[in-house]
Amino acid sequence: MEYLESLNEPQREAVINTEGPMMIIAGAGSGKTRVLTYRIAHLIKSKDVDPFNILALTFTNKAAGEMRHRIEGVAGHEARNIWMGTFHSVFARILRSEAHHIGYPSNFTIYDTDDSKSLIRTIVKELNLDDKLYKANVVYNRISGAKNRLVSYQEYNSNPVYRSDDEQNRRPELGKIYRIYSERCFKAGAMDFDDLLFNTNVLFRDHIDVLNKYQHRFRYVMVDEFQDTNVSQYLITKNLSAVNENICVVGDDAQSIYAFRGADIQNILNFERDYPNLQIVKLEQNYRSTKNIVHAANSVIGYNKAQLKKNVWTSNEEGQLIELIKCASDNEEGKLVATSIFEERAQHQLKNSDFAILYRTNSQSRAMEEALRKLNLKYKIVGGLSFYQRKEIKDLLAYMRFTVNHNDEESLKRIINLPKRGIGDTTVNKLIVTANEVNISLWDALQQANQIVPGRAATAIADFVNLVKRFKIEVDTNDAYEAANAIAKGSGLLRELYADRTVEGLSRYENVQELLNAIKEFVDNDEATTGGEEPKDKQLGTFLQEITLLTGVDQDDDEDNDKVTLMTIHMAKGLEFKNVYIVGMEEDLFPSQMMLSSRADLEEERRLFYVAITRAEQKLFLSYALNRYRFGRLKSCEPSRFIDEIDPKFIKISSKPTPSAGSVGGSQYAKNLIRSASKSAPPANGAPQHTPSANFAPSDTSKLETGMRVEHPKFGFGEVTEIDNSGTNRKAKVVFENFGEKTLLLSFAKLKIH
Repeated sequence: MEYLESLNEPQREAVINTEGPMMIIAGAGSGKTRVLTYRIAHLIKSKDVDPFNILALTFTNKAAGEMRHRIEGVAGHEARNIWMGTFHSVFARILRSEAHHIGYPSNFTIYDTDDSKSLIRTIVKELNLDDKLYKANVVYNRISGAKNRLVSYQEYNSNPVYRSDDEQNRRPELGKIYRIYSERCFKAGAMDFDDLLFNTNVLFRDHIDVLNKYQHRFRYVMVDEFQDTNVSQYLITKNLSAVNENICVVGDDAQSIYAFRGADIQNILNFERDYPNLQIVKLEQNYRSTKNIVHAANSVIGYNKAQLKKNVWTSNEEGQLIELIKCASDNEEGKLVATSIFEERAQHQLKNSDFAILYRTNSQSRAMEEALRKLNLKYKIVGGLSFYQRKEIKDLLAYMRFTVNHNDEESLKRIINLPKRGIGDTTVNKLIVTANEVNISLWDALQQANQIVPGRAATAIADFVNLVKRFKIEVDTNDAYEAANAIAKGSGLLRELYADRTVEGLSRYENVQELLNAIKEFVDNDEATTGGEEPKDKQLGTFLQEITLLTGVDQDDDEDNDKVTLMTIHMAKGLEFKNVYIVGMEEDLFPSQMMLSSRADLEEERRLFYVAITRAEQKLFLSYALNRYRFGRLKSCEPSRFIDEIDPKFIKISSKPTPSAGSVGGSQYAKNLIRSASKSAPPANGAPQHTPSANFAPSDTSKLETGMRVEHPKFGFGEVTEIDNSGTNRKAKVVFENFGEKTLLLSFAKLKIH
């Protein structure tokens, strides 16, 4: 049993104690995969358990494949017979054999998300419902949430709480859609992803003989990432292990970050209630990170009340302090982070792949991507498209490009029926054929549409032509931002995205707003990117040209993995990198404004920050912006409360030089380090929270002058050092006694003049 010699004492305990219920609380970087692997191998080699009697459930096929490969290395080829895979893959396999018990054929079809949404759209249309209220995304997510809580359409429709909720959201027919959707799937012999778990529960509930068969087959049940299970998944594993009670769950409550997908942290927090004789093993030694990173993570997660107590520690080196990077804006944040990566790589002979940039929302990638490109640093987006390759971004850019250049036929074909305006493919194809036959542009053909296509389509085309002409006037008379804003609103794209209130819809809407933010920055920035002395052209056509040059590069070689990794923190779970940058550490961004309504939501955000910190092996950087473009306006930002929750002794303030906007490559790096990050010191960590004066009331800031003493409800007392009256937003710089210098928008800031 050589494999046991490489384990520490708690790991060894978790591997050899195979009988009865066990919960392995695995701290970040504590080697949980190794423990789970060796535990299964130990069952086969030392306990002589038939691999066919072992069920191991994971959350990704990749994790299952890697684990199986490792087990084979220890236990031999017999390990191939283990029932191992994701919840969906394992129970789809069982349903193939047992589906006839619940009325499904053994060769049932599995609908993917697109199939499901397509069926929902058909049902909405048949019921003559408003497809803007009953968007496929919204309906699908509602049905999915119900199934994950094991709520059938019968229970849904008989529950007054669900009915009342739907009526308040102006979707009273949602229960009816759920019923018809379920009946159609059943009639078609199809299950969607959620049905694979829902129907497994139905099978085990209604057919005790079938449940009993699998209870005796699976003598040992193991669940990885247990903190990510939902109600449906937990009930299945609980029922399967009810006879032998040899259930082993592995997880870390501090890394439970998928509540929006239905994960229920109570499954791991309350596991002991279901198994009074539970063995609990805590894997607390972190093998991944330095002492400073581990201790910083501990200090943050300690603020959560709902948690299983553990003391994660490491014998690794002390390591460097966490660097806190203060930036004037989100645009500068991108430049500072890219510069820092360039420096670290050069000074320590590192590779691009040693670096990761983590952010809370996908829209934050834009500033990072642009800055990395300007320093010729290769990167890859994980779990999402490059910002400018996202559909909603390409759609709006196509509108802009066609407005600027009416001969851009590809852009025209993309937008002519987007949003839908009754101009179908048949009509467009007829216009294209005619334009080619008489040798005119497609735009010219559109202007003569009443001579080419019949009535209703011709009217729709005429409206579209007039719309584009109005956009052209905006482009010719206004700067890039005003023109782009008019196009985004006038086209209907912004309205359509705003109406989709799902998580995905909100993300797409934020991405479009981020594109508009980029254009606003382009207009506000007076630096000529070509490095010349002439005033910068702020027209939309110039912006589009810059974007084309920025994104129109050769495709990277697929075999070249030496790239900086960009991803959301949710996507980073389970990964590790030598150097990690967590960007956008600001209130309302991280923690998200949408996660501040309850303690449970805030604690999930804190767990997300904990996950981000613990991805770092050697160096960790945090960055925040004092000002960030949001919805086309430069908004003043406050540093995230999470920064203050890190023990100050683990942090150092960084002031990194910024490459000039004209820098186009690493070869110009040394010549272009000409700007400092900021002259003012960042706020003091651990500064006491200010309690406003008893008679606190905001003053009229139109009378504010430099030298005045003011009070802010959060930052306390300070002195006005500068007032900026330029532009539409009047700003003031104030040096606060405990929080350093802040730039405040006076239209928003609540200041009392003393």
